[in-house]
Amino acid sequence: MDREERERAMSPETALAELAAGNRRFTEGHPTFGLQSAHRVELASAQYPFAVVLGCSDSRVPVETLFDRPAGDLFVIRVAGNFIDDYGLATLEYGVAVLGARLVFVLGHSSCGALTAAVEFLERGERAPGMIQHLVDRLTPVARATRRDEGWVEAAVDENVRATVAEILDTSAIVADAVTQKKLKVVGGTYDLATGRVTTIEG
Repeated sequence: MDREERERAMSPETALAELAAGNRRFTEGHPTFGLQSAHRVELASAQYPFAVVLGCSDSRVPVETLFDRPAGDLFVIRVAGNFIDDYGLATLEYGVAVLGARLVFVLGHSSCGALTAAVEFLERGERAPGMIQHLVDRLTPVARATRRDEGWVEAAVDENVRATVAEILDTSAIVADAVTQKKLKVVGGTYDLATGRVTTIEG
């Protein structure tokens, strides 16, 4: 069975298990994938990612590294605050409908700067410079909904993941149909910057 057949035959459950196993290798200090020169040549003509990951642009959250996956396995979308917009959704649908991904994983992370900015905007009312305020405005409703005295940012991070998963399922017929046909799972989780662990968030 070649790479394309192997990835196409993967179930959504197996795809999620592969990410979890890779994250375990990463946190335990035993990653499998290093230099991939030969693998790069293999991928030059085609790609068959088994998962789409919607993650944050934070430089401390290198998606392939923390899941210990080689090039070609993950179709990654990154934006500060890991939310979905029309362009991100179109990219995600491409990963599902054209590339055949079996899993969509929304990945938030601890101490997210974008959600911290949204919380600080609600606390102090100071606007961020330039276009950065657009990110703050997009995330402010989630921050407002999770307002609390302690742990506000982390609560907002978790809720943002849940809300994004729900938004993907509610707005994409391609994704919803694939889920109904049991060809795809859409899940979310958070990456802990200190431990390196990814924890799945239940809806």
